[in-house]
Formats: sequence, structure tokens, C-alpha cells
Amino acid sequence: MEFAHRSVLLNETVENLNIKSDGIYVDGTLGGGGHAFEVCKRLGKNGRFIGIDQDGEAIRAATKRLEPFQDRISIVRSNYVDFASVLDQLGVDKVDGIVLDLGVSSYQLDEAKRGFTYREDVPLDMRMDQRQDKTAKDIVNGYTEQELYRVIRDYGEDKFAKNIAKHIVAARKEKIIETTGELVEIIKAAIPMKIRATGGHPAKQTFQAIRIELNRELEVLKQSLDTMIERLNPEGRLCIITFHSLEDRIVKTNFRTNENPCICPPDFPVCVCKRVPKGKVITRKPILPSAEELRENSRSKSAKLRVFERNSL
Repeated sequence: MEFAHRSVLLNETVENLNIKSDGIYVDGTLGGGGHAFEVCKRLGKNGRFIGIDQDGEAIRAATKRLEPFQDRISIVRSNYVDFASVLDQLGVDKVDGIVLDLGVSSYQLDEAKRGFTYREDVPLDMRMDQRQDKTAKDIVNGYTEQELYRVIRDYGEDKFAKNIAKHIVAARKEKIIETTGELVEIIKAAIPMKIRATGGHPAKQTFQAIRIELNRELEVLKQSLDTMIERLNPEGRLCIITFHSLEDRIVKTNFRTNENPCICPPDFPVCVCKRVPKGKVITRKPILPSAEELRENSRSKSAKLRVFERNSL
């Protein structure tokens, strides 16, 4: 199956990067190379593009897609949390723009064998980096009831988290839970029938929660933002697309703190903490998909784009 991924908020993201033809740009979640292709098109012969992804299939697909620009691109298989060491290895100090398109790609969802889907019965996997040993099966069968409850409540924001965790633990006493289909049936049994009839797919939030936990998605995001802002050139921009309220909150809070880092009590006449703003938030409110994009790509529904710009000298 081809690594197809419709890049969400594509034009809005590329426009907000303010691309300079001789600039250096990084995509920390390269995927199939959709955003990357549009960035590379705008680079001149002195421009440079660095793509990072932890998914081997994404790396293969993006390398092929970006072939026309191979003289100015470097593609690295890594997690964007290691962004600084990737730049160091490539001999790059500062960059002019960074893109993160968070969450799971259309390809990962559609390629059933990857185990992200709740629509087919396949082995429970959900690894974004298949070099990792731990899978979703290990979480479902190995976490305590309390741990499962915490993950489903916090990352899935599912009001039936307690009952779902209880049902999972009861089911695995009978036999190990091996597949997505088995997990879906367990989740369905934990949610009242009348709720199942009206809401979206009953397993959606639990699957999302397990995926976020397994791939440490929120930790990685929290650990990366300050470093990324630090490595931006003056007027360089960081553009982040989120699909989940917790991701969006992390980005929004971090951007605000980098814009106004002072921790002095409000009644102090002058700042004594000496914390200096790193830049400014460009998007007071997040940029949302257009009505046309929502019609064409249902997966863009929860997407939000936020942009931060580094201080000029």
C-alpha cells in the first residue's frame, strides 16, 4: 500500500512558515512528505530541508516523493524529540522554520496491519516506530486496572474509562487480548447501549489513549518545544498542527510562556526574574481547516494550527 497521507492545513502551514528561498527548514513528522514537498518547491539551490520521522515506511515514501529535490534535502529516521542531535550531526546550528503535524497519519490508520485501526480485526500493535519492542498488546494485557483507567481517562477523555478498564482486566483473566477486534468488543460491552447508538465509534477514544501512551506522544511534545524555539533563527517560525485537546493545550501554554516567561509577582514594579521573551505567538486563536477542507477530508475535523515566531535581533 502506498504511504498516502493528505496533509491537513497544508497551505495555511506553508504560508505561515514565511519561506525564504535560501533558508533551512525542518519537518519533525515527515510522514509521506506532503508539507515537505510544498516547502521544498519554494527553496532555491542554497535552501536546505531536513525531514525527520520514526516510521520506516514514512521514510521510504517521503524519500521517493522528494526525489526531485534530493540535492537540498536530508532525511533522518529518528523521533523529533532528538531534533537537536539530528541538527548537530548534520552540522546545522539554527533553522528558519519547523513543522510538526502531530498524531497518526492516514497511512498508519489505513494500513490495517499496523494495528491502529478499530475497524478491522488485526494484531494489537500501534507502534509508530516499529524498532520499539513494546506494543499496544503489552499495555492492554500488562497495565493494572488503575493504570488503564488513568490512560483512558486522561488521554482518551472517555467518561466510561473506569468501566472500560474493569472490562479489559476481567476479559484478559479468561485469555490474553491479542487483536483490535477483541478489544473493540470488550469496549462495546463496557459502554451503555443508548450511548453507543448515538456517539461516534465506541472504541475511538480508548484506541487513541493507548496509542498516545505507547508512543509517549505528549511527553515527547513537552520535551521538544523549548529546544525547537531555541534553535530558530531570528524571525524563524514553529508551526504545529494538533488533533487532540491535550496536545493543543501543551502547545498553547508553551508558546505563551515563551512569549511572556516572567514569573515575578504582578505587583513588582520591575522584573527581577530576568526571564527574557523568546518571541511572539502569531496565532492568538488557532487556525482551523476551511469548510472546503472539512468536506474533502473528514480527518481534518479536529485539526488546529498554532504558530510561534522567534524574536528578531
